[in-house]
Amino acid sequence: MRFFHSLDILILEGWGFTEGTAPVTINSPGLYKFGTVGTALPDAEVKIADDGEILVKGPNIFKEYWNRPEETAESFTTDGFYKTGDIGEFDADGFLKITDRKKQLIITSGGKNVAPAAIQNQLAQGGIIEMAHVHGDKRKYITALLTLDATVVDATVANKELPFEEKIKDPKVLERIEKEVGKANKNLPPYMTVKYYRVLPKSFTIEDDEITSTMKLKRNVIEKKYKAIFEEMYVGEE
Repeated sequence: MRFFHSLDILILEGWGFTEGTAPVTINSPGLYKFGTVGTALPDAEVKIADDGEILVKGPNIFKEYWNRPEETAESFTTDGFYKTGDIGEFDADGFLKITDRKKQLIITSGGKNVAPAAIQNQLAQGGIIEMAHVHGDKRKYITALLTLDATVVDATVANKELPFEEKIKDPKVLERIEKEVGKANKNLPPYMTVKYYRVLPKSFTIEDDEITSTMKLKRNVIEKKYKAIFEEMYVGEE
């Protein structure tokens, strides 16, 4: 969005859902902040629950799911706020940031709520790490599977003729990975830092059913497919 803004094209994000008759928060031409979905529209009351879920109340919120009373009851708090299922936070100026979906939330064995997308985004900041899958539900610490950007790997190693699975073992490649993980960890609270990680010799792909057509990780598929790798990072778990 900053790139397009530099070209005098202003792109503004908003946020909403069907049950809220679409918009709930929005950035406007006169009041916007990149990286957020804006501020709440008039009459829309938005707050964050203790577990980070965004709750909304107002005349725009639907009354009920047709002939589904149990689902309707589960969708609202006792004081009438709709449970959106999105995880987010307000910044100091009242702009809302969406950080994850509640169903993706990791809850560590210590009871900490961890939004994996926040960690994954820190890890994949445009360097050698292409994508990251974060693991740690009901565990004492966070681990990750990493895939690497082939172009960056090729630019890092001296021998371009080596197969990719050998290139990722190059000391310079390993050094870059360690540096990027360390940088990400510095921007995260201690309970969200990545303690161990493993590098896969290939990217996550649509063909292998690991990501969606919109490049979102299929968490359940990856967790099952690479279970053995995750388990070895918790041997002698402390």
